Amino acid sequence: MTVVQFPFSAVVGHDDLRLALLLNAVHPGVGGVLVRGEKGTAKSTAVRALAALLPALTVVPGCRFGCDPASPDPGCPDGPHAGTAGESRPARLVELPVGATEDRLVGSLDLERALSEGVRAYQPGLLADAHRGVLYVDEVNLLHDHLVDLLLDAAAMGRAHVERDGVSVSHAARFLLVGTMNPEEGELRPQLLDRFGLAVEVRAARDVDTRVEVVRRRMGFDADPSAFAARYADDERATAERIAAARERVGAVVLPDAELRRIAAVCAAFDVDGMRADLVIARAAVAHAAWRGAGAVTEEDVRVAARLALPHRRRRDPFDEPGMDDGALDEALREAAEHEGPDDDGPDDDGGPGGGGSPDPNPANGSSAQPDDANGPFDQEGEEADATPAPASGSADGPGDGADGSPDGAQSHPHPRANGPSDQSDRANGPLGQDGDPAPTPTGTFRARRLEVPGLGEGAPGRRSRARTDAGRVVRAADDVPRRAADVHLAASITAAAPHQRARGRSGPALVLRHGDLRTTVREGREGNLVLFAVDASGSMAARARMSAVSGAVLSLLRDAYQRRDKVGLVTFRARGAELVLPPTSSVPAAQARMASLRTGGRTPLADGLLRAREVLRVERLRDPRRRALLVLLTDGRATVGRSGAGRVGDPVTDACRAAALLAADGVATVVVDCESGPVRLGLAARVAAAAGGEIVTIGALSADGVTGVVRAARAA
Repeated sequence: MTVVQFPFSAVVGHDDLRLALLLNAVHPGVGGVLVRGEKGTAKSTAVRALAALLPALTVVPGCRFGCDPASPDPGCPDGPHAGTAGESRPARLVELPVGATEDRLVGSLDLERALSEGVRAYQPGLLADAHRGVLYVDEVNLLHDHLVDLLLDAAAMGRAHVERDGVSVSHAARFLLVGTMNPEEGELRPQLLDRFGLAVEVRAARDVDTRVEVVRRRMGFDADPSAFAARYADDERATAERIAAARERVGAVVLPDAELRRIAAVCAAFDVDGMRADLVIARAAVAHAAWRGAGAVTEEDVRVAARLALPHRRRRDPFDEPGMDDGALDEALREAAEHEGPDDDGPDDDGGPGGGGSPDPNPANGSSAQPDDANGPFDQEGEEADATPAPASGSADGPGDGADGSPDGAQSHPHPRANGPSDQSDRANGPLGQDGDPAPTPTGTFRARRLEVPGLGEGAPGRRSRARTDAGRVVRAADDVPRRAADVHLAASITAAAPHQRARGRSGPALVLRHGDLRTTVREGREGNLVLFAVDASGSMAARARMSAVSGAVLSLLRDAYQRRDKVGLVTFRARGAELVLPPTSSVPAAQARMASLRTGGRTPLADGLLRAREVLRVERLRDPRRRALLVLLTDGRATVGRSGAGRVGDPVTDACRAAALLAADGVATVVVDCESGPVRLGLAARVAAAAGGEIVTIGALSADGVTGVVRAARAA
């Protein structure tokens, strides 16, 4: 039964998305498309609809790798193919699910033939299926890191290399990579982000007429897919013919030196890393010229290409607002024109359909202006990040330890109340969160070191702590019986069965296996954790402008959590109690927004802050028992208010230590960031850390560039 796809021509609006997909269809060398956007915006619908528009391929009959008979891969495992006649088949859209295994992606030993025939045979994976077609990854930001590494290798080299389970194979794997993602669920590593040639951001239209038309078309398709598709058959056919014509034309399009210099000048003006942006813009500009029927690239082609290729390459910080100002792009283009060399351009041909502007692939559709950008925040993996984000302010090298123990520059934003009394503030008894002073401007942020929960977890895939996973790297074999075929450790199972073959009466090439011979593959990867920040916002913290340094540290740690796919929560304590400012969420930018509205001042109810954190963690364990928690407490330890409701007047620091001990009893991994500074230090934060069974670090030690090694979240039991 043939599945009817929603027609590409019936997608309402999303002009940038449709144009980016079409440019890649015209010139696959553009490098793919990353589609960022909120849920329910037809991202997947538009991508899947593209496959029906792609020209058919001529392939070698029976070749599992889709070789072109005109230029077959000389290293094809199914080759040689010299002199073989070809056959036509549609271009493939191959989907890589988030939960795919490494075997399914790159291929592996054919287990059935190995066990039944005793031969080593290669079973191709999805990379082979996607050769000369489209590899589509929905929720690409949630893809396991080791699969991302394999995709990077294949995308960079155009080949897939398989060295595993006694198999050594290399085959061509050139494909159009298309990914969709919801930024609220995490971001991409910078290497993979840069692999996407173009990126667009889509949002649901706010225009009522447009939204009505979207619903009308979707309901019409759901009621009768075939009849709905038939209404757009002519538009689909015309778009497919235009793609085919542009593909034939693209090789003859002239890229004048003046436009090439303009591309280089724009990339230099936006300070993008590497040369991939220059190449992508050049190819996309050529594709745009071919799409509109022109014979040479013009300034408008360059502008359209730059608008789609630059936004996700120029962002330096996960909390930067996405987008690229059109005015800045126009200014860069004007400056590039002023510095052009001698004019030796080819013909300025813009007489094709659509003129020099961005064509609407389906003029009949309603228009819904989309953002011009698709910024992807920087990401990182492992111990060392791939790039150090530029600090928001202060020293470019990030904060270090100043003379008083606070980060450099902490005094550059003095708190208005720094010289006045703090713990006896007149505001101390007001409602929490409504009184107090605004938090001071944060000092410069830095590249945070990885705080890691000790032991081995089994939580959601991420990039923080070690964990057992179903799709991580193989670390060993276990004697446990595999739960599924994908869990069988082939080499270990064969090794276990080999000594018994004679006793079992083996007579042919096939192995004689018993149930007890099977061994399970043990895989290890990384998990995301719940990182709960407990921030002391009392007057003692604000007294020496330490909140500036603390805010910078929290923002740095939030950025790190954003990149490692953690859930985060934020508890603050001051005045008369503690408050859950941000319930645990995967939307880490929301925590940054809450930090910006933080109020400071008043007394220090440290025990209440710890108890509030404990309650938050208890509730989250019920909701998500597999996700391990990491508590990051930022305080100077100078508690001035004991545990509320205790019915007695006790030592506030003792109460805080008792609360910390309860966290230790719950098995919570804790890092205490000692924010105490000045010539007289009481060391009270260290007492709290000892009671919690956690580590005590300074703000300076949180920087990945400050000290060597890894800061552990808690001492291993």
